[in-house]
Amino acid sequence: MAFSFFMELIFATNNPHKLKEVGALLGASFQLCGLREKGITDRLPEDRDTLEGNAMQKARYVYDRYALDCFADDTGLEVDALNGEPGVFSARYSRMGDPVFPEMEVSAGNVKKLLIKMEGMQNRKARFRTVIALVINGTEHLFEGRVEGNITQEPAGTSGFGYDPVFRPDGYEGTFAQMDLSMKNQISHRAIAARKLAEFLKNM
Repeated sequence: MAFSFFMELIFATNNPHKLKEVGALLGASFQLCGLREKGITDRLPEDRDTLEGNAMQKARYVYDRYALDCFADDTGLEVDALNGEPGVFSARYSRMGDPVFPEMEVSAGNVKKLLIKMEGMQNRKARFRTVIALVINGTEHLFEGRVEGNITQEPAGTSGFGYDPVFRPDGYEGTFAQMDLSMKNQISHRAIAARKLAEFLKNM
């Protein structure tokens, strides 16, 4: 008799782009639910100084408060010429420091600020890192994915989200935003971390 693996997973996010992307990565063995589907509307704490800390803080918050096994992620873009910026502050880069763009949608402002700060720089080397924190049966686990690449001179492409229009992974001619989801999911930082998560769960 064939055994069919199936598991409901709570992803501690309300970001529809992340839900779609990670859901496609995990496949039919998992039913992925966001926080709103569980009636959770809390603003999750996210004030640690590392990606690992932020991801675990969010997952642990949901587990401790709602008794739900869940996972959370945090992703950062690390640019060598900017000493690792925006890093852990990637999601709110345009709202802090100098310059700031409060009048712009956050993602667009983040990209604009990054390109302004990199004007004239020859070293465009950067990497995306995603850390997924899983809390299951009270036990904590971490999974990391990273992809090396370069920051382009200007945005290109309309797919993806965040910094995707200005990040070109090594070995490819286009940015993440110029790839369709299936292509991005083969090589992205989030894809690598999510595959590690899925493999861990299937082997439990």
